[in-house]
Amino acid sequence: MTSRKVTKSGMVVSDKMDKTIVVKVERQFKHPLYKKIVRRHKKFQAHDENNECKIGDFVLIQESKPISRHKKWILNKIIEKSK
Repeated sequence: MTSRKVTKSGMVVSDKMDKTIVVKVERQFKHPLYKKIVRRHKKFQAHDENNECKIGDFVLIQESKPISRHKKWILNKIIEKSK
């Protein structure tokens, strides 16, 4: 049985830690009762081995085995660099 790793895309909001970035992932869904589009976000800490990401970059992160207490994601690729 093959397991597929979950990937998420989001914006880098912090790169102050060594080899770690904080990625804010937003999702949208329709409220079941009020039928309004609701936006929610969550922050994930991801492993950035070469410290190549900067604040504002749009990145793709991938699920991995736990690296530390909070890091369970790794940087897959940088989709768009910040300006």
